[in-house]
Amino acid sequence: MRLTKVLSGTMMVAIFALATSFTTNNAAKKEAGDWFFLEDKKVGFGVDHDVIHFGNWKDDVRQIKLKVTDGPLKMYRMKIHFDNGTTQEVELRNRFAQGSESRVIDMDGGLRHLEKIEFWYETKGFVRGRSRVAVWGRN
Repeated sequence: MRLTKVLSGTMMVAIFALATSFTTNNAAKKEAGDWFFLEDKKVGFGVDHDVIHFGNWKDDVRQIKLKVTDGPLKMYRMKIHFDNGTTQEVELRNRFAQGSESRVIDMDGGLRHLEKIEFWYETKGFVRGRSRVAVWGRN
C-alpha cells in the first residue's frame, strides 16, 4: 500500500515536470525568432494599390517579410501603419518571382503592433495576372 502511494506520487511529479518542460520549450521557440504568418491578400491584374488589415491580431513584431505566390509581382513601395498612428515608408522596387520573398524589414522603434500595410504594385504584362502577397512576422 505504501509503495503504491510512493509510486503514484513519483509519477505525478514526473508528469508535471514533463508538461512544464514542453511549455517552456514552446515559449523559447517563439522568442528565438521563428517566422509566423500574419495575413495575406490576393492582388489583381494591372497597376494597383492594396491594403492588408490586421484587425484584432495580437502579436507584436520586430521584423516582417513578404512572400509572393500564385504569380510574379513588381512591388514599388510599402507603407506600414502602426496602432499608435505612426507610419513607416519602405521602398521595395523589386520584381518578385512566384515563390520568392522580400528582404527582412526591421520595424522602426523595435517591437511594434501593426494596424495595416499599404502597398503599390504591378502585375501588368504577367501571364497569370494575379498574385498572393503574404506577410510574415518575427518578434
